[in-house]
Amino acid sequence: MAPQFWMVTDRNIQGNQLGGNHNETEDPLTFWTSTEVDAKKLTSNLRSWTRRTKEQFKALLVGATKDFPAIKDLSEQEKQKHVTFFVHGYNTSWNDAARRYHSVSQNLFSGSDSLGLCVLFTWPSDGMALGYLPDRLDARLAAPDLAAVLNQLYDWMLVQQQVVGDPKKACRAKTSLIAHSMGAFVLQKAMQLVWTRQNQPLLISLINQLLLVAADIDNDIFKGGEAVTKTDGDAIANLCYRVSALYTGRDSTLGLSAGLKHFGKRRLGRSGLDDPEDVPDNVWQVDCSTLISPNAKNVHSSYFDEPRTIDLMREVLRGIDRNVLVARGLVPLPAPPVAAIPALGPTVAPA
Repeated sequence: MAPQFWMVTDRNIQGNQLGGNHNETEDPLTFWTSTEVDAKKLTSNLRSWTRRTKEQFKALLVGATKDFPAIKDLSEQEKQKHVTFFVHGYNTSWNDAARRYHSVSQNLFSGSDSLGLCVLFTWPSDGMALGYLPDRLDARLAAPDLAAVLNQLYDWMLVQQQVVGDPKKACRAKTSLIAHSMGAFVLQKAMQLVWTRQNQPLLISLINQLLLVAADIDNDIFKGGEAVTKTDGDAIANLCYRVSALYTGRDSTLGLSAGLKHFGKRRLGRSGLDDPEDVPDNVWQVDCSTLISPNAKNVHSSYFDEPRTIDLMREVLRGIDRNVLVARGLVPLPAPPVAAIPALGPTVAPA
């Protein structure tokens, strides 16, 4: 039976669990697949997963994409299937990460409307309510490991570009990535490493669609517009065909994050882009405040539970144009600007 679930991790292995520490071996990455249909078993221990070598994992993944339908007409590229990496956020044990990943897989990558397949990248978030600062250190430590995965993916895509004239060998999948919360910080640092290694500028886009969901990164990361200054934001914008940032001011979790930042810069996932007009053309944002239920208990993670945000993520990953998404009502129209309050004039006439 072909694998249904895929996982890459740099967590340490503790018996039948993945732990909260970095895997301190020469090659920290381990690779896993599963055919388990029982969600509780899949997310409770490693007995439901099969460990693979890097070569086995790659062969199985490439083999799975060969079953994707070929897109013969370029006008139908929005129907092309995806291999999507999911990077979870802060305060997430492996069990919680696996449960979130299973939810994402069921909502977006299963059934007749499946987008393709999803791969979990799980890093050693401490999974502690007060673990924000330790998690931020873990995120920096995990970035080179995610970069290693993305570098291998880029090298493989270059080979695929060379056989594009042979329809039997052409790639049948786009590559996308969903980064949630502090997972966006892991991605930010990984992207800079990839961009540096590949000697800017790049020959091809590494990621077709990047979804930054409640991103725990500075909201001015893309400042500077089209100018290339080799910042982390430049790396992300140049490695991706399109970057979509989903945010809401209702996210109290990211309010804590901003308070712990020594510069106090606002979070992208809470405040949106610092200046939406001064960003690369392929970067845009969606205020999801009205898409998330007023009764949501955990707004920070509710994007993955709300039908309207799930529908939005599906269409964004498909590559639907942003103006079309607005026209279809999947993207709320921005709130009108608040009218300026007239300045009060002098209360006493001048002498």
